[in-house]
Amino acid sequence: MAGGALKYRHLNRSSSHRQALLRNLVTSLFTHESISTTWPKAKEAQRLAEKLVTMGKKNTEASRRRATQIFYDPIPLVTKLFTTLRTRYLDRPGGYTRVLRIEPLKPDQAPSAILELVDGPKDMRFAMTARTLAHQRSVGREVNDVTARNILKVTRYREGGEGALEREAGRWERVVRGKEKDKERAEGVGRGGER
Repeated sequence: MAGGALKYRHLNRSSSHRQALLRNLVTSLFTHESISTTWPKAKEAQRLAEKLVTMGKKNTEASRRRATQIFYDPIPLVTKLFTTLRTRYLDRPGGYTRVLRIEPLKPDQAPSAILELVDGPKDMRFAMTARTLAHQRSVGREVNDVTARNILKVTRYREGGEGALEREAGRWERVVRGKEKDKERAEGVGRGGER
């Protein structure tokens, strides 16, 4: 085959349209820290986002200029990249973003995904691990191997990770207890019992 293997996804767009699309996705990602899009777009935007965080960790004038060229809203995002995100990912050797597959969002059933920055306030794996931990504690089970591995993954590079996970798990335990109390009240009212 002429040209060798496919180096990147073309996404059925011209070069300028594809670059504009990826710049727009990355701008949204760094603004909101989590976006939903189709899976191929998320994988391509992930490549650009990882390069941007690496530029942020270098913290040189050339990397600042390059980041300014990529973002559509450069002033707040370059500041965020070179301050907040730089300190968050300073000790992490890579893997600053995560792509999670979800059910198709579009009517054409295109494979969809969530692209998110890890160790941030909207980290989905962190929330899911805390919820699983709270559920296993409320049922009285011990932590299984998969949950233990996820606990290690979400707390490894997060500053104060174990304490934050315990707080989030405690919050989920209170939510579960509140739902159980509401269910008991509803059953009591349904049977004609007292409130």
